[in-house]
Amino acid sequence: MTAMVLLSGWGIDARIWQPLAPCWPAGMEIRTPDWPGYGERRGETHPASLPELASLMRDALPADAVWVGWSLGGLLAGALLAHLPPPRALVLIGTAARFCHAGGVSTAELDTFRRAFERQPQATWQHFLRWQLQGEPTPRTAHRRLLDLIGSRPSASTLTLETGLHQLAEIDLTPWLAAPPCPIRRVAGTQDGLLSEAARRSADLVLADTGHCPMLSCPAALTAYLAQLRAEVAADDKREAAT
Repeated sequence: MTAMVLLSGWGIDARIWQPLAPCWPAGMEIRTPDWPGYGERRGETHPASLPELASLMRDALPADAVWVGWSLGGLLAGALLAHLPPPRALVLIGTAARFCHAGGVSTAELDTFRRAFERQPQATWQHFLRWQLQGEPTPRTAHRRLLDLIGSRPSASTLTLETGLHQLAEIDLTPWLAAPPCPIRRVAGTQDGLLSEAARRSADLVLADTGHCPMLSCPAALTAYLAQLRAEVAADDKREAAT
């Protein structure tokens, strides 16, 4: 059975996916591994080197699964296509080819954020949580829900978070989106302030009245789409086995 592997983004561990749990159809195999340095893998070092990261994530990212990456998790999953066998499909949630892009987050904004993080990592992380929730229908409610899930302090070390900010600045998925080694689908919220309008409108699924965190604001719609994609993958597998 094709598993669904869900990958979290910057500053947030795998607990972000818990709101989806009640919405999955029966029989779905869902895996929510942490990145090295996060959550249950906090004691590990999160490498800046993508080949090293691929080595550490190889068992968590099998080729017979659907990978689902959110935000930085989408960028990392896409970048690991160069170092791991491609999955049955890759879903990018709230992820453009680059984190910094015209009409979205600018390079100057990210540079300012990184300098602020160097001075006050805890306060800057808290600011980021609120910032990415601005497009949700009820940002304050979404913020409380997020803190209930992950707590008021990051599960990752400052070094791990700094590495993630470097990856946000550097990773470019343009080659993979232009010539994908597997089906790649993009999901975006209509109010996602981290994406440009062009990036939002060009997504395969555009979720109405949702920002950067659809797992908090519309888990049922998100799981329905992912379950349908998994069903399509399973149908393709049956057709291939029959030929």
